[in-house]
Amino acid sequence: MASASTHVLDLSVPRDEASSEEQYRWLLMLRFALLNLTALAIVLGAWAQGWLDGMIASDKYHLVKLNVCVFLVGMVMCAHRLSGLSRELNELSIAHPDGSSRVGHYLRMVRDLGPNSRSMLVDGLKMKFGTRLGSIRHLASTIVLVGLVGTVIGFIIALSGVDATAATEPSAIAPMISTLLLGMAIALYKTLVGSVLNIWLMFNYRLLESGSVHLVTRLVERGEADARL
Repeated sequence: MASASTHVLDLSVPRDEASSEEQYRWLLMLRFALLNLTALAIVLGAWAQGWLDGMIASDKYHLVKLNVCVFLVGMVMCAHRLSGLSRELNELSIAHPDGSSRVGHYLRMVRDLGPNSRSMLVDGLKMKFGTRLGSIRHLASTIVLVGLVGTVIGFIIALSGVDATAATEPSAIAPMISTLLLGMAIALYKTLVGSVLNIWLMFNYRLLESGSVHLVTRLVERGEADARL
C-alpha cells in the first residue's frame, strides 16, 4: 500500500512567480542604468565635440545651471524611489515579508478585512504611490517652465538692443546685431535645454511609474490570494 503523503499549506509565492519578480526587479534596475548611462554618454559626446560651448558661453543669467540643478534633484529622487521600489519587490518575492515594509504592512492588514475594506485599502495604496511619483513629474514640469522663462528673457534682451532711430548709423548696427544674436542664443538654448532635460527626466518617471504599477498589481493579487485562505 502506498504511504499517505502529508500536504502542508504553503503561503509563499510560487517558484515561477518568485523567479519572475526577481527578473523584473533586476530588469527595472538595468533599464534605469542603461537609460541614464546612454543619455549621459550622448551629452558627454556633444560636449567633447564642442556643441555645448555656445550654450555655456551664453548662460550669463545662470538659467541653464538652474535647470540642471532642478534636473539633478529629480534624478536623485528617481534613484531613491527606484531603490525603495526594488526593496518592495524583493519583499514581495519572499514568503513572509518584513512587517516594516509597505508590502508586509499591506499583506498583514488585508488578511482581516472584508472585500469593501480591501478595495478602499487598494485605493489608498494607489494614491500613496501616485503622490510619491507626482513630485518627480512636478520637477519635470518645472524644468520646462524655467526654460520658458529663459526664452522670454532672451527675447527681451534681443529686442532691448534694437533702436530704430539708430538703425541708419553704421557704428550702431554692429552692437545691435551683437545684442540681438546674444538674446536669440539665450532664448533658443534655454528652450533646448529645458526640453531635453524634461524628456530625460520623464523617461525615468515612466520607468518608475511602470514599476510601481507592476508592484501594486502583484501586491493586490497576492493580498487577495492570502485573504481567501
